[in-house]
Amino acid sequence: MSCGCEKELESKFSADQVDMSLMDKVFERYFNENGNLISILQDAQGVYGYLPLDVLKLISDKTGKKKAQIYGVATFYSQFRLNKMGKYIIMQCQGTACHVNGSEAIGQAICDELGIKPGETSSDGVFSLEDVACLGCCSLAPVIMINGETYANLTPDRARKIIQDIYATEKGEAV
Repeated sequence: MSCGCEKELESKFSADQVDMSLMDKVFERYFNENGNLISILQDAQGVYGYLPLDVLKLISDKTGKKKAQIYGVATFYSQFRLNKMGKYIIMQCQGTACHVNGSEAIGQAICDELGIKPGETSSDGVFSLEDVACLGCCSLAPVIMINGETYANLTPDRARKIIQDIYATEKGEAV
């Protein structure tokens, strides 16, 4: 990748400094196993909560696989996170029931409130927003789930209030 593509691709990954020694056990586990790249990436994400750029480079060095191949796998599969997640992960349902009951307006309210788009984390690291295909709560549409707790029959104002209440709790204020 000599065309500047590597830098562009790397810009998608978080370049945080992390403790690389945490990967030692992962490499020991998969020593001399072929076809283990996805398993190594899954374990790395389990260790760090996402795939830091330096860890991907280390995986390239340890496995002998090209960085482009590792980046390609990490960006192809939606299970892999390229950036650190917030303390609160908002999963917004995009299923049919939620869509016809106003999930687009809910999503816009959340994005406006947090100043982020789906797939991003707020600058303070408190919230991450993810669009999901379905949360399985169709009779309660539109819904979001935050760290496993479901919020149902939402309106844009109620979605904003939920986020504001979580921020207030984080700051130790009464809700």
